[in-house]
Amino acid sequence: MTADSELPAHLRFVLVRTSHPGNIGSAARAMRTMGFARMELVAPYRFPDAEANALAAGADDVLAQAGVHTGLIDSLAGCSLVLGLSARRRGVTLPEISPRDAAQQALAAAARGEQVALLFGNERTGLENEELARCHAMVRIPSVDDFSSLNLSQAVQVMAYELRLAMLGEVPVPAPVPTAEPPADAARMEQFYQHLAQTLEDIEFHKGRAPTTIMLRLRKLYQRAQPSERELRVLHGILADAQRMAQLAAGRGGD
Repeated sequence: MTADSELPAHLRFVLVRTSHPGNIGSAARAMRTMGFARMELVAPYRFPDAEANALAAGADDVLAQAGVHTGLIDSLAGCSLVLGLSARRRGVTLPEISPRDAAQQALAAAARGEQVALLFGNERTGLENEELARCHAMVRIPSVDDFSSLNLSQAVQVMAYELRLAMLGEVPVPAPVPTAEPPADAARMEQFYQHLAQTLEDIEFHKGRAPTTIMLRLRKLYQRAQPSERELRVLHGILADAQRMAQLAAGRGGD
């Protein structure tokens, strides 16, 4: 189990396609005031930038240590739980939870020694469906329906505050349930999804239909199951055998 003092190191705030460097700085300030320091940036429009440092208001250490990535999966390396903040209900069907529930789930996972990512989208468009498909649940801040969009740094502040409350014991957090094997991280899961998608093509499962919907549903299924790396190896083996049989069948058909 992870000591309470080490929990923040297991939590990362991932900002995706951020348009305004000032929002990056304001988010860093929001994180730092609640005791969090790990920020990951995915394809930011402009960073580093003087505006980011100005609005960080002293949280320069968060900016200095921020990881910058060209793709989402790299920013999630090592994470076995990914929670996406979104104001909109989109086409991707995910469990919807409150920031308080998200904080409880995140800290329970961190206490088991897992890495957890909190995902925040672009200021104008939020998280795209493809990005939400990498999440285990969608976190919705209960704002009013006719004016639901928070500023990026405000959303970060709400989530950081809820995590802080839970860490201080103001909100009960379920005791972590020990697991024999931790869930596979996001990178391993992505490799599996690529193998699964290719296998479905190889066995002609789609029969000319677009594969997008079925892959989204399968992602949801496996995200919910949270298989371990050992279980993924078994699944990879099954897929490899299916591909091999498809190749043999294709060879026989060509004779």
